[in-house]
Amino acid sequence: MSATPTQAAARTVSTDVHRATLEPTEQTDPLATAATVLATHAGVEVGLWEAGPGTDADVEDDELFVVLSGEGEVAFDDGSTIALGPGVLVRLHAGDRTTWTITRRLRKLYLA
Repeated sequence: MSATPTQAAARTVSTDVHRATLEPTEQTDPLATAATVLATHAGVEVGLWEAGPGTDADVEDDELFVVLSGEGEVAFDDGSTIALGPGVLVRLHAGDRTTWTITRRLRKLYLA
């Protein structure tokens, strides 16, 4: 039995995460971030976020994300760094202190 068009539409979260419109966040944000929440499932927020270029420090929430486009690096207070680019999957832990350096506007799909 195949799904009807109405059922398929109800299951579609985004038809194109690369082109979805995002809303700007804070006006004073040095990275000019923008975001949108796409869905919530079992208490987990699924959304899109983009930022940069530029540098900013943050204290993270519990999050898993995959980079869709752009480039940069996230550095942690323990001295470790992760190069960011399309396809990179990253796990952030609540309380991680990070410095984001984005060289080409970065868009990620996150679960938090």
